[in-house]
Amino acid sequence: MSLIKRNQQEKIEHLLSLFPVVLILGVRQSGKSTLSRMVRPTWNYFDLENSKDFEFITSDLDFFFREFDSEIVIDEAQEFPRLFKHLRGVIDNDRDRTDRFILTGSSSPELIQHASDSLAGRIGIVELGTCKMNELLEVPLSPFYTIFEQPLSSGTLDSLRGLQPISGTIDVLDLCRRGGFPGPVLKGDETFLEEWMEFYFQIYISRDISRLFPKLDRVRYRRFISMLSELSGTIINKAQVGRSLDISEVTVRDYLEIAHKTFIWRMIPSFEKTRVKSVTKMPKGILRDTGLLHYLSSVDSREKMLRSPNFGQNFESFIIEELIKGLSASPVRGWDYYYYRTKNGIEVDLVLDGRFGTLPIEIKSGSSTDISQLKSLRYFVESQDLPLGIVINNDTEVKMLHERIIQIPASCI
Repeated sequence: MSLIKRNQQEKIEHLLSLFPVVLILGVRQSGKSTLSRMVRPTWNYFDLENSKDFEFITSDLDFFFREFDSEIVIDEAQEFPRLFKHLRGVIDNDRDRTDRFILTGSSSPELIQHASDSLAGRIGIVELGTCKMNELLEVPLSPFYTIFEQPLSSGTLDSLRGLQPISGTIDVLDLCRRGGFPGPVLKGDETFLEEWMEFYFQIYISRDISRLFPKLDRVRYRRFISMLSELSGTIINKAQVGRSLDISEVTVRDYLEIAHKTFIWRMIPSFEKTRVKSVTKMPKGILRDTGLLHYLSSVDSREKMLRSPNFGQNFESFIIEELIKGLSASPVRGWDYYYYRTKNGIEVDLVLDGRFGTLPIEIKSGSSTDISQLKSLRYFVESQDLPLGIVINNDTEVKMLHERIIQIPASCI
């Protein structure tokens, strides 16, 4: 794949200056190996999915780390969990030394637990998603994300008014359709994209899931993930899904947890920092890459995407991931994401909450948003006494839609 600059590169550099080891987590084929080599191109590289590298490292850990006590990248670290415990002793022999190891890991629910238990205080963790729009277009991250570096206020509206599209050639809907896996998207071949997605999904089920959960019913789980492509952006009715697949609600819950922890699905909790008692407390979820989502939904053209009855909710999933990727790459710390829904029908697609305050965001797939569509957003802004709310849509200009509600085109984020 092309060596495109990733937004997380600066964060990884910063963490390496603070910690002996940095762990890069993310879904398979998101570009973790390429990024680690870009960050430290002269370091020794080992891949634990390579049988020779695996044997070399695991046969005698003491010998390996005596020969390579720093400046190494170890790819797919989840293949050998004992590595983390042993690495702790290696690090503690020279505790104040930073910038020594980069580990990568994918598709492992236990990976963060191993890292946290064995390397607490010694490790920085970065999650790398599939590519964000600006990365694929090879332009800088939008200045939109600088608004979160200070408390939100009425003055934030003024700083947003000058936002411009991140690129003069950006086609947001095309990027939404193709998703962000760098390998097939950068190649630009539609046939290859389709074949790549088919092979990728097979590998995810037959290798990753089979290895991590050998007793799992792979046929049902495959059908479950395919079903999620139609449910992205919704609250999952576990009973209904269970009946469709002939499995229990407990199994549905377990499947959702597996999909979330293998970076395919994102669970979005309900925003409950409110006095309203009628708030829906069940989480909703999104399939994290819309290229994979559209493949699973048999959407292989722009026209099919636009005609899909799920186009609105799929575009919402795309924008939510874009916003989370952007904030994750920024210097902002101590934030989280939610959605808001009450039993009375008040709903806000995304609520970002952190040291900067609370920011509700409504996402629309059209190019214009009427004031009548802003009832829920206006209610949330007013009831929470917030300085602003944002509507993201496919218009071409930034403009005020209401006293405290501003429209931001998707091309600007």
